[in-house]
Amino acid sequence: MTTTPGDGPPIRLGIAGLGLAGAMMIRAAVIHPRVVLAAGADPLPRPREAFARDFGARVYAGFEALCADSEVDAIYIASPHEYHADQAVKALAAGKHVLVEKPLALTLADCDTVIAAAEAAKTHLIVGHTHAFDPSIRAIADLVRGGTLGRLGMILAFNYSDFLYRPRRPEELDTSRGGGITFNQVTHQIEIARLIAGGMVRSVRANVGVLDPSRPSEGNCTAFLEFENGAAASLTYSAYDFFDSDEFHGWVAEGGADKPAGRHGLTRQGLLAAPGTEPDRQKDLGYGGRRLPPEQPHLPHFGTVIVTCAKGDVRLSSNGLLVYGLDGLSEVPVPRGLGRPGHGDALDALWAAMREGRRSSHDARWGKATLEVGLAVLQSARERREIVLAPQVPVF
Repeated sequence: MTTTPGDGPPIRLGIAGLGLAGAMMIRAAVIHPRVVLAAGADPLPRPREAFARDFGARVYAGFEALCADSEVDAIYIASPHEYHADQAVKALAAGKHVLVEKPLALTLADCDTVIAAAEAAKTHLIVGHTHAFDPSIRAIADLVRGGTLGRLGMILAFNYSDFLYRPRRPEELDTSRGGGITFNQVTHQIEIARLIAGGMVRSVRANVGVLDPSRPSEGNCTAFLEFENGAAASLTYSAYDFFDSDEFHGWVAEGGADKPAGRHGLTRQGLLAAPGTEPDRQKDLGYGGRRLPPEQPHLPHFGTVIVTCAKGDVRLSSNGLLVYGLDGLSEVPVPRGLGRPGHGDALDALWAAMREGRRSSHDARWGKATLEVGLAVLQSARERREIVLAPQVPVF
């Protein structure tokens, strides 16, 4: 059922963590017709002051105070990864609905704790944003499930970026604390593959590497996922800022904005040229530190994704899908939702759960299954063997 902004009161959203992830969701929430930015929390004063000034919203230095705010319906958790599980449990116990950034937690045991808390609270928890919320990825998943292209055979997802050389806090380069590309970037690819293939990963074989000791966490990954339905996915990610795979996407950036061509290596060069500026540059990524573009002309994407079925291949274009079928090539436009594509779609899922009672596939159990795949990537690379997983949860 398609809803309109008049189908219920807007969600009064609190933002926990006003860094880069928080700033990206704020940008989506401020233009979403079903969301009001009600409050924010961050230990740093500068983003708090900017948030309060821009939205006339209440701000708090601590997460518990945000949970205690009776004017907040739901909390978006964008704090460092190591705090996600604990904060999700606290928000649920306070009766709040929760939208929590990936990963849901860093251990499967902590995921189980969040699952139990969500069931006890009888409120909704959604894990996102990930690029599995992107309209184009959901369109591919719908196309595959519809069966017009026949049985799914394989998924190829690869992305080459500057991720490792963007300004980083220490924990973002410490895998044990949720740093590195597996938790931060490969998770997007895992979610994309799981959504398209139906969710049920059977086994994982992977290799990861640390090719730059000055950035001491995994920066390259190749993983092979086999699904219970016989399909497979090959995931490759490189964060070393040599080649930029947006070249293969018409120089459209991850968020959907146009970017200058030939940007290979510029982020790495900038960091090496001024290494002492990294803490200040990192702060500039938080809310109020820089001006974010208000709208993007294209759909978001996460590198190149090609899906092979019995009757054709599908890949992303800048504003839809390219379908290479029995009758040749056709381009299928993909419509945008109510708000900013991707992040806005995660807010749509929160609305549907809260106002319509429609449970999202991206719930705590889904988040646990995605983490299980990510942990298997690291284990497989460490032990140099295939990791067979416990039964996962399907897309519904």
